[in-house]
Amino acid sequence: MAGERPEPGVDVVYATAAAQTIVRVLFVPGLTAEQAARRSGLIEAHPELAAAPLVLGVFGVRVPAQRALAPDDRVEICRPLLRDPRERRRDLAK
Repeated sequence: MAGERPEPGVDVVYATAAAQTIVRVLFVPGLTAEQAARRSGLIEAHPELAAAPLVLGVFGVRVPAQRALAPDDRVEICRPLLRDPRERRRDLAK
């Protein structure tokens, strides 16, 4: 109906080389980045995330898992690094 506001939420994002998935999670006061990531179902849908420590960001800035969120925040689940970027740069410089 006109005039109704949608319930507040946060977006949880995970991207692979092939696709990006965005899941909207209901915002509740006190919601943390880790809670939002787990409630999104993306961790269960991508087994590679369970194999390494969870690395999260909010709007492109790395944050601790217990960071409190605000309505309309965008939580990014970062992929584990396949290779240390410093080693890669050293190899490219050779």
